[in-house]
Amino acid sequence: MDAIYYQVQSINGDYATLVTEQGQEHGITMFLLPEGTTVGSRLKLENFQWELLE
Repeated sequence: MDAIYYQVQSINGDYATLVTEQGQEHGITMFLLPEGTTVGSRLKLENFQWELLE
C-alpha cells in the first residue's frame, strides 16, 4: 500500500477533517490519529498506521 499524505484542516470535538494533497476530504475520529495532532499537522497513512510528520 502506497503512503497517503494528509493535512489536518479542522478539528471538531472528537473528529478531524483531513485533506489529501489532491484536495480530497476525509473525516476521522481523533482517537485513531497520533498524539499531538493539531490543526495544520501533516500526517502520513501507510500500512494502516498513522505517522505525525509536523
